[in-house]
Amino acid sequence: MNRPDSASGELVETDVPARLDRLRWGRFHTLVAPALGITWVLDGLEVTITGSIAGALKSSPVLHLTDTQVGLAGSLYLVGAVAGALFFGWLTDRLGRKKLFTVTLGLYLTATAATALSPDFLTFALFRLLTGAGIGGEYAAINSAIQELIPARYRGQSDLVINGSFWLGAAAGALGAVLLLDTGWVSAEIGWRLTFGLGAVLGLGILLLRRWIPESPRWLVLHGRVSEAEAIVAEIEQRLGSAAPQEPLARLRLRPRGLTMADVASTLFRVYPKRTVLGVVLMATQAFFYNAIFFTYALVLGRFYGVADADVGLYLLPFAAGNFLGPLLLGRLFDSVGRRPMIVATYALSGLLLFATAWLFVHGWLDARSQTIAWSIVFFFASAAASSAYLTVSESFPLELRALAIALFYAFGTALGGVAGPLLFGSLIGTGERMAIGWGYALGAALMIVGAAAAAWLGIAAERRPLEDVATPLGQADE
Repeated sequence: MNRPDSASGELVETDVPARLDRLRWGRFHTLVAPALGITWVLDGLEVTITGSIAGALKSSPVLHLTDTQVGLAGSLYLVGAVAGALFFGWLTDRLGRKKLFTVTLGLYLTATAATALSPDFLTFALFRLLTGAGIGGEYAAINSAIQELIPARYRGQSDLVINGSFWLGAAAGALGAVLLLDTGWVSAEIGWRLTFGLGAVLGLGILLLRRWIPESPRWLVLHGRVSEAEAIVAEIEQRLGSAAPQEPLARLRLRPRGLTMADVASTLFRVYPKRTVLGVVLMATQAFFYNAIFFTYALVLGRFYGVADADVGLYLLPFAAGNFLGPLLLGRLFDSVGRRPMIVATYALSGLLLFATAWLFVHGWLDARSQTIAWSIVFFFASAAASSAYLTVSESFPLELRALAIALFYAFGTALGGVAGPLLFGSLIGTGERMAIGWGYALGAALMIVGAAAAAWLGIAAERRPLEDVATPLGQADE
């Protein structure tokens, strides 16, 4: 059992954070990013599978789901993600980032495999909820670890690209759905079940990738385990061939301490109330915007444009490409131009472009192809905006409650904007009225404009700054 180098409350001093931030990007970071960021790929895979096979789920002789039930299943996935994020987020700050990787991944693997065996709607919904719980737990552990391992000057771009990898999973899910729902390969009933096996297969590979990922040195320091943290950093430096610093690095002085709910409440509502408001607004608006449209994407294509169930995945591919290219191409600007101007720009453009798309949809001026192109353009900016919401939350609060803060804001944002979105739009699509759906799109667009205004008012300049500078650790000692 690992023990702290010092008792709780005893002063420790280290240059571990500064040594991590001075590193140049190298093979270590290139391997860490996919090994941890694969969580986003899995989430994209799961969400896309449910959307792509919506038609097959409705026509299944076993499940025979309605439009409302498809939307409800999507909402339950998000409910599970909220619960998983909160529960595992608390454990991540207490027990460490690395220990939670296997637990949350194991839950995900079990639940997504069990989904394929669902005999009725109730069991299907239950397993979707548990799958979401595994993914939500992953978010808390993974995002905190990535933030703490990546050098400050690369943090914005790397975080956006990793978050954007959701759409690589989306593309994989879309392709898998196309292949497995093609009745020339297998029956549609077997095909939709096999699609859920894609996530289990990917998850098994992740177990191998993560075996060599170290515990976050920053987390170790906060818990008084300085010698372990310094040994890990020394090994990373050796891997990268990093030379010893020519000048003394900034040293962090703190007193390791436990985290209480009083600390959490005080930090969020007394020390950083403006950041708390900003985090909730950014997470909630992007969650509604994304989930309302994406969870019902296949329903719109099928009902209004007559796209066959087996062909829905083909229309998701350009949509996924736009979503991934946004963070990939715009991510660097979040480190150079700055957080605030880029968040404002991406949120505002997303809202304005969706307003235009809604108007074209309501007037019937789009077909399946042009609708897909329009959505791809909208979400080129919306994807970068959504990723910046996670970036903002994960770097705005002290290290001691980083994972829990990510979990709390993910939970609040998803509960406010994500759970209601798919259910609402599922019902709107069920009416068959373009105008009703258009008003729903207008609501999502207006919320993104609200997000842009909040960023303009409350945004912080966190670009290229150490995490300990952006938010002072709770246990940091005065010089």
